[in-house]
Amino acid sequence: MAQIAEIKKKIENLPKQEYDVLRQWFAEKDSEAWDTQIIEDSRSGKLDFLVKEALQDKNNDNLKAL
Repeated sequence: MAQIAEIKKKIENLPKQEYDVLRQWFAEKDSEAWDTQIIEDSRSGKLDFLVKEALQDKNNDNLKAL
């Protein structure tokens, strides 16, 4: 945890431009991780319930036009 504290301190002392670049990098890393997780969950069948619910709603005319 000492390493995390050191990293936090260094981040707090970054110039705004470098801080903004770091924030963008973190956002991209988070987005990539999210995309990977969604793909894995989809392939493994963890999201099949969403398709089933959508098809049931469609068959029951419970969907609204956008």
